[in-house]
Amino acid sequence: MSHVMNTYKRLPVTFERGEGSWLWDTQGKRYLDALAGIAVCGVGHSHPKLTEVMRDQVGRLVHTSNLYGIALQERLADRMAGISGMDNIFFCNSGCEANEAAIKLARYYGHQKQIESPAIIVLEKAFHGRTIATLSATGSRKVQAGFEPLVAGFVRVPFDDLEAVRRVAENNRSVVAVLVELIQGEGGINVCDPGYLKGLREICDAHQWLLMLDEVQSGTGRTGKWFAYQHSGVRPDVVTLAKGLGNGLPIGACLAAGAAADLFKPGSHGSTFGGNPLVCAAALATLDIIEQEGLMNNAVEIGNFIRAGFAERFAGNSGVKDIRGVGLLVGIELAHPCGELVQLALDAGLLINVTADNVVRLLPPLNFTREQAGMVFDILTPLILDFLSRQPAPQPAAQPA
Repeated sequence: MSHVMNTYKRLPVTFERGEGSWLWDTQGKRYLDALAGIAVCGVGHSHPKLTEVMRDQVGRLVHTSNLYGIALQERLADRMAGISGMDNIFFCNSGCEANEAAIKLARYYGHQKQIESPAIIVLEKAFHGRTIATLSATGSRKVQAGFEPLVAGFVRVPFDDLEAVRRVAENNRSVVAVLVELIQGEGGINVCDPGYLKGLREICDAHQWLLMLDEVQSGTGRTGKWFAYQHSGVRPDVVTLAKGLGNGLPIGACLAAGAAADLFKPGSHGSTFGGNPLVCAAALATLDIIEQEGLMNNAVEIGNFIRAGFAERFAGNSGVKDIRGVGLLVGIELAHPCGELVQLALDAGLLINVTADNVVRLLPPLNFTREQAGMVFDILTPLILDFLSRQPAPQPAAQPA
């Protein structure tokens, strides 16, 4: 009997070692990892440079707390400011904590403007975390159910709909910020229109709102740039980051610019473990590896190769509704709920994920190869085709009386 709290429906496998894009379970079976710990292990497993840095840092210093200066944290903040165009960074331990910091920044900003109950616009199908505030901002009743009362102060609009944001601006004077994922990961790899971010920037500027972007899943090079917003040439006011930043070590960050950068003062926010020497050393090494090995370019090349390959293999199949994504964020939307594919792929030696009930999600390491992508095709294509062949035929539309 396990004494681990039953918060996950775990798959029947336990891994004991990894190398690159491969994992081995306790029975010695090898698996191709096309999930990367849910977009975490961007440079793969057991990267020799990262391993060396972590071993060295563990032998030097792991933790002192933020009561004292942390040289590696300052180096990491400087590096991240340089690659992001942002001004100041707060370090924490996870994506939901980074989003909590962003929510607090927005509320603090609103109170500075004498707004009694500041509100934040959030999107349908969004996922921002599982703390009480971030699950309230999340657009999923499945995540929220059973945890009411939810935190007030969020106004929800459809994804990729600028007119809906403008309507809120006309009718709600309490709004102080917009919080969005430019690519919704948990929501099904939904990608916004290229002009959406520029439109949001214009609306936020007109109403003096903060433009806040959740890049927990899309950041750290996964889309082919350090951040997804850099494809649009728009600088946000706040960006949140985690997952791939430490390649498996728990580190999150809330980056701020302009008016948002200096809002927090001593006592406004904090984290016992946030940005300790070990995780900052790992993050610096991860950024170095991504840059030195050209992994952002590889993410674009291999991501495009995977999407094009599946588009060719599933051409004309009505059971495949869409194949989408950016870089190594890949979604294959099927016409039916397809959660069973996760176990079937596992049995075949491939790690994948299904999100939004019917979207196969692939998040391989950024150093994934064409050969490994070919293995994904070879394993996943027949599994999807067999799955679709077993689904009921779509019913014809009812004819008007």
